[in-house]
Amino acid sequence: MDDDLPSRFGQNVKQLREARGLTQVKIAKVAGVPRATWAHLESGEANPTLAVVHRAARALGVSIEELIATPRAACAFYASASIPVVMRGQVRVKKLLPDPLPGTEMDRLELPPNGRMTGIPHTPGTREYLTCESGQIVLVAAGETWHLRAGDLVAFRGDQRHSYANPTDSVAVGYSVVVQASAP
Repeated sequence: MDDDLPSRFGQNVKQLREARGLTQVKIAKVAGVPRATWAHLESGEANPTLAVVHRAARALGVSIEELIATPRAACAFYASASIPVVMRGQVRVKKLLPDPLPGTEMDRLELPPNGRMTGIPHTPGTREYLTCESGQIVLVAAGETWHLRAGDLVAFRGDQRHSYANPTDSVAVGYSVVVQASAP
């Protein structure tokens, strides 16, 4: 038997509630449990029913697994050298979400002068958001061509063929956020 489980559960419930800026009264109301029950969950001494655990997870917007996992640090530092970078053709792609966030990808794209990259169509219903940080990026998607300059953003269906190009003689930097369609 895992004697540390109630303590981990309590720490996670409290940390997640506080991170959301909610009082015990407010989160207990959202979860549909008495405030005293919520306080007992956070104490690390509770032995809640599965129904109460499910209500707590739903109210906090996390999985039951996250409530019983080893508590995460409130902050995590990632040195630049530890963040994955891959080359896709001529383009340097740096992952900006080192911890998995289901259904979401966020990348920094560094396109060399006159560089290009073909995008990979994502699952049906996916939305992609491309913003140009510096330089110029030409996005071809849905049979249309978009010329982005610093500060511009295009939202498009990511489940179709698309490509990115830098038509200039200087480096262009953009950010791509991919959001998968929600499961029905």
